[in-house]
Amino acid sequence: MNENKFSKSFSMIDLLFMATGAMLGWGWVVLSGDWVSHAGFGGTAIAFAIGGILIIFIGLTYAELASSIPRTGGGMVFVLRAFKPKIIGYFAAWSVLFGYVSVITFEAVALPTVIDYILPFEHMGHLWTVGGDDVFFTWVIIGSIGSIILTSLNYFGVTPAKVVQNVLTLGVVAAGILLMVSGFTLGDSGNLDPVFGDGVGGIMTVLIMIPFLFVGFDVIPQIAAEVKSPPRLIGRILIGSIIVTVIFYVLIAFGVSMGLTEAQIADSDLATADAMRMMYNSQFMANIIVIAGVAGIITSWNAFIIGGSRILYAMSIRRMIPEWFSKIHPRYNTPVNAILFLGILGAVAPLLGHASLNWFVNAGGIGIVLGYLIVSISFLKLRKTEPELNRPFSIKNWKVVGLIAIILSVLFILIYLPFSPSSLVWPMEWLIVIGWYLIGFIFFMLGSEKGINRDYNGGMNANKEIDK
Repeated sequence: MNENKFSKSFSMIDLLFMATGAMLGWGWVVLSGDWVSHAGFGGTAIAFAIGGILIIFIGLTYAELASSIPRTGGGMVFVLRAFKPKIIGYFAAWSVLFGYVSVITFEAVALPTVIDYILPFEHMGHLWTVGGDDVFFTWVIIGSIGSIILTSLNYFGVTPAKVVQNVLTLGVVAAGILLMVSGFTLGDSGNLDPVFGDGVGGIMTVLIMIPFLFVGFDVIPQIAAEVKSPPRLIGRILIGSIIVTVIFYVLIAFGVSMGLTEAQIADSDLATADAMRMMYNSQFMANIIVIAGVAGIITSWNAFIIGGSRILYAMSIRRMIPEWFSKIHPRYNTPVNAILFLGILGAVAPLLGHASLNWFVNAGGIGIVLGYLIVSISFLKLRKTEPELNRPFSIKNWKVVGLIAIILSVLFILIYLPFSPSSLVWPMEWLIVIGWYLIGFIFFMLGSEKGINRDYNGGMNANKEIDK
């Protein structure tokens, strides 16, 4: 069983829309008010500039590796190529998968939140209270149905998922441009004060969200084996998608800052939509932004089901997790069991209620950065151990880029730790992190009993062929 079961069906345009749609998502609608209220427009711009630099340096390492080793599984494959012990590749894959799952569950919770804004109604069937928010059956079922639809879309082949991704990503970008232009023409520059919000503390609050908001460019390496264009273009598209997303987020913050006062932002649940409503004095215009947010939910959700299912598949064919995850549908050519697993996680996530939105954002971020750190280290190691490797997208100052990527990844990891002013919150955020890695440890130990710890070069010919 190998990755060649997937057909080469992704063009460069498909890749650009896949990565950009994954990074934009719903966060720009629901979190923009938090950015501006804590950091102001100036502080938000600084946070995204710093975070964007981190992601670009990380992205450069991924870009070179993805064009050099276009294999299903992305970062995990790079790590396994660089390091023999499979536990290192396993940890990297499990960490990045954590980020993907956090996005999938975030979108499943975000969907009923946005539906409430467009079509408010009295929810029924009170289940329980989580984080101070009541959870209702009718609210949960909206998110669960969304998960069923997105899971089905990917189950029945990659073509319908690609078409939906491309169309809706264009819609999200168009709505963002509309908000930015409206801020320039109809907004009030007086609303920009205070430009830097709460200062350094506010900037740090936004900065901690950056890894979560930019996770998505690394979907490209996950599907690199399915790209039908020249490998050298993969790296260019990957970096281009990051730059586009940085600009998009900063302009969204500008539109919100111009459209709402500080007090209005504080009272708003969906500042992006409310800014549009205030500038046009029209609920219809606000709903356009919210509908674009729904499109963003779908593009992000869709991309991470595609990327996450490939990670699970790649881990499974290397006997890191049960072989059940590597089943390919004989007709639709999709990793159906991996897709179903992610769909189930999305379906149950709304049971945690609205309060879990920030939990998923923050907790998933640490897994993403841990994965980035290991890939960056692997990038430097492969440069030394395999200098003759064909690198269609080659980084000139690779030592500097790799070292900066490692340093920035470590600094971002420190942001999440208890001594940081923007550390993860106990108990829920830390419990999510601990629970995820506990599950991963159990899977690894179960895999060890079946030979997962055998030497990478000894006796596992099928895996060697996959990784080499």
